[in-house]
Amino acid sequence: KTLSQAQEAKLGLICKKMGLKPGMRILDIGCGWASFAKYAAEKYKVRVVGITVSKEQVKLAKKLCKGLPVEIRLQDYRDLNEKFDRIVSVGMFEHVGPKNYREYMEKVSNCLKDEGLFLLHTIGSDISVRSTNPWLNKYIFPNAVLPSAKQITASAEGLFILEDWHSFGADYDKTLMAWHKNFNDNWDKLKSTAKYDERFKRMWNYYLLSCAGGFRARKNQLWQIVFSKRGIEGGYDSIR
Repeated sequence: KTLSQAQEAKLGLICKKMGLKPGMRILDIGCGWASFAKYAAEKYKVRVVGITVSKEQVKLAKKLCKGLPVEIRLQDYRDLNEKFDRIVSVGMFEHVGPKNYREYMEKVSNCLKDEGLFLLHTIGSDISVRSTNPWLNKYIFPNAVLPSAKQITASAEGLFILEDWHSFGADYDKTLMAWHKNFNDNWDKLKSTAKYDERFKRMWNYYLLSCAGGFRARKNQLWQIVFSKRGIEGGYDSIR
């Protein structure tokens, strides 16, 4: 019913899909503000290593996870060289870039234990591209590219077994419209505290609404994909 409830449901779904158990060591590639790391450590008693290339994210994430078995690092995923029971990446793959997809998958494979699972949560495109909309690239997401299903599976070929592919892009329209409502409902407060101007307001509304339209038209997708290293004996139980 609310964005916060939806966020918690998303985190819970991810944890269930990965079959988290107490004591497991989890890697979160692109941990952001540590919402997953905090949730998984609190609810499932796992140990989490979260990596990000943002100093501001590291600062807040460490504060939010204080006292929990969570390690937040300022680190590039390409510098990792250790093993984990589970690996998750939520909303980061869009920033990897097509030329790096294979290297990314190889690094994940090298860091995942043979019996482990890797969950990739990413926005996707229904066609394969190597660049993004020029306006979005300039003002919102520099160098971001939405991967296609073809690009993802090609980069994972020979490294992983595809266990599950959950598509729920139509729901992201609702998320964007909720953000749009919150943004405009709180505009007076925002502009007075952050000193944003009317130009920014128009740009942000255009961004939110055009993206909502993309998902509503099913041009943009949202996927949660579960990979294993060697296949799950007896098959993977898809969770919805």
